[in-house]
Amino acid sequence: MVAEAEDSEDESYAIDCPVLVTERLVMRAPREEDIAQLVELADNRHVAEMLARMPHPYGEDEARAFLAMTRSRRAGIAYALTLAGTDTFVGCAGLNTTDRGLELGYWIGEPYWKRGYATEAAHALVDLAFQKTSIQVLHASTRVINPASRRVIHKCGFQYAGQGMLNSIVAGQVPVERYRLDRKTWTSLRNWVHF
Repeated sequence: MVAEAEDSEDESYAIDCPVLVTERLVMRAPREEDIAQLVELADNRHVAEMLARMPHPYGEDEARAFLAMTRSRRAGIAYALTLAGTDTFVGCAGLNTTDRGLELGYWIGEPYWKRGYATEAAHALVDLAFQKTSIQVLHASTRVINPASRRVIHKCGFQYAGQGMLNSIVAGQVPVERYRLDRKTWTSLRNWVHF
């Protein structure tokens, strides 16, 4: 595991859950109307194996528990990722409080893979994290067997920080790669994009 003691200072991770609009997505709080689509997309072993806390099989009870957890915001904020114009649910993304600090997380339903939605959502959440909190470092991790997630993380400017283990409900103890993005790098990348 990566020792990141310099990141353990007491920081406020509290963020409201504003609606975020990107080029193709409307990112909003999950709601009851999402349950059927959430179950349809989340009840997929290929998705669950890449995540820590998603069970498989995934049914209505799990979806309702997820909604209750997102409303409490005990461990961060979660967004339903929906297509602009149609409100079609395509996945979830969020900022979670971990022992390392604030961490970016996301998943996209398999019918919507390879369309850039995860990158679009991740960019919006990275900006939200640095604009609305005082964090100096944002974290992300991915299973070592997930090159698509690694590409999303790299496109957001995260730098490799080492390896560790993750306890996945579905896959058990699995190796992960850990990444970090510091505020200075984020600011540089944001400024560079404007040229």
